[in-house]
Amino acid sequence: MSWYLAGLVLVGTILLLMGIRVPVAFAFLAANLIGALVFIGGEAAIMQLVANATTSVTTFTLTPVPLFLLMGELFFHTGIALRVFDAIDKILGRIPGRLSYLTVGGGTLFAALSGSSIANVAMLGSTLLPEMTRRRYAPVLSMGAIIATGGLAIMIPPSTLGVLLGSIAQVDIGRLLIAGIVPGLLLAAAYICVIFFTIWRRPESAPQYDVEALSGGQKLRLFLTNVLPMGGVIFMVVGLIILGVATPSEAAAFGVLGVLILAFAFRALTWRSLRKSIQGTVRVTGMVFLIIVGASTFSQMLALSGASGGLISWATSLQIHPLWVIVGMLLIVLVLGMLMESVSIIMLVTPIFFPLAASLGFDPIWLAILILLMLEISLTTPPFGMGLFVLVAVAPPGTKLGEVIRASVPFIAAALLITALLVGLPGLVTFLPGLMG
Repeated sequence: MSWYLAGLVLVGTILLLMGIRVPVAFAFLAANLIGALVFIGGEAAIMQLVANATTSVTTFTLTPVPLFLLMGELFFHTGIALRVFDAIDKILGRIPGRLSYLTVGGGTLFAALSGSSIANVAMLGSTLLPEMTRRRYAPVLSMGAIIATGGLAIMIPPSTLGVLLGSIAQVDIGRLLIAGIVPGLLLAAAYICVIFFTIWRRPESAPQYDVEALSGGQKLRLFLTNVLPMGGVIFMVVGLIILGVATPSEAAAFGVLGVLILAFAFRALTWRSLRKSIQGTVRVTGMVFLIIVGASTFSQMLALSGASGGLISWATSLQIHPLWVIVGMLLIVLVLGMLMESVSIIMLVTPIFFPLAASLGFDPIWLAILILLMLEISLTTPPFGMGLFVLVAVAPPGTKLGEVIRASVPFIAAALLITALLVGLPGLVTFLPGLMG
């Protein structure tokens, strides 16, 4: 069987099953089973499939997944997130459009502690959007800022999708997480520029109103008691990895410990919040591990069928600059993001794109960050951008999907500009991982 026909059989089976609403993980497992029977054959194929699946999840590198998820769940269910947002809100004072700036600043901080973009969008939408709507903020400054900032959790460590992508692509998870810091901060800065330009051009888009004036000492006290401790937790996760003191797994454990200590200090740690956090972690972790089983064996099926090798040989024979191949990959991820959710896209493209990029001499961590950036943009792309539906679900009654999409356009444009910058200057991505030694 030719390589392209083998690839068509495997990928086509997955798309067909997902098209009839078979859960993603089971669609991949079914395609793997068919591939094993066709390309290996007999009972040995089934035994090999089981052995490969077991090996894919019995690895210490996946330990950060449940720990990062637990850290985000604790941060949300104990109410520490709302405490931090309230403090930043008071510190900003009477700055025009302060709620939009609060969205980006607080959302970036929450992204560094949650690891989940969906949770980020839901939290920002439910806590800030009603107040912004009441204050008659323009949709671009309310809904647009919320959905764009919510996606930062894909980039800024600890990124659950980053750990998943790194596990499937078999790249260093610690370096991958650290590589997302600069792109994530560049995105946050770009979103602030969009907000500033919008308010400068149309001051009425963010009507001013009276707020309680605080002295410098009061603001400093709020920062030291509510915001700075979050910086300590972030350092326990990110700083320890950069300094080489802790592995991603150890840093994730320190992060959970830091949030528990803060929740206890703030008297917010209850049995109810602890139970809900653990339940949410177990539910999502089970789904992620099942997905990894399907994706890892799928990459092996592609290799056994000859589809991966054939695609690499074909792509390397093309008379075009290799960078255009990368651009093509990113466009494919962006288009898929309009139709599928992020985990499905990672499972589908990772076994194909990373071997091809390696054959062309590109840094796999750089490619991984670019793919994560495309996945972030896909949260806001119609018709099936997951972030769009989450924001509509938590928004005040009467909010329409088309309104959310239009509000997101300036932020999508800003994210695409950052993507072009990272493609042209790979050092922005590889600089921090290079410091890890």
